[in-house]
Amino acid sequence: MVRKQEILRKLGQVMDPELGMSIVDLGLIYDINVKKKKPGKLQEVFIKMTFTTPACPMINEMLDDVKLKLDEFKDADIEITVVFEPLWSPDRMSERAKIKLGMV
Repeated sequence: MVRKQEILRKLGQVMDPELGMSIVDLGLIYDINVKKKKPGKLQEVFIKMTFTTPACPMINEMLDDVKLKLDEFKDADIEITVVFEPLWSPDRMSERAKIKLGMV
């Protein structure tokens, strides 16, 4: 059975290539909804994520990295939806990310 924390741990390994920080620390993951596994079916997982800007030049590269990490969950059917509402803001970043960027 896949758990939300396992998903977050894997997503934490995906780095924004421009900032050198994980997409989790940057606050790009908006929601992870792990459904209860039904007998004989793959477990359903729904992820909503965003990017710092809709014009981010690294969207495709980062999405490929996300999919590569999540493919490790063989017993799950994972759907990723990219959203831009609400727009991302630096307030979503972890303290660690804010410190690394000199915002604290």
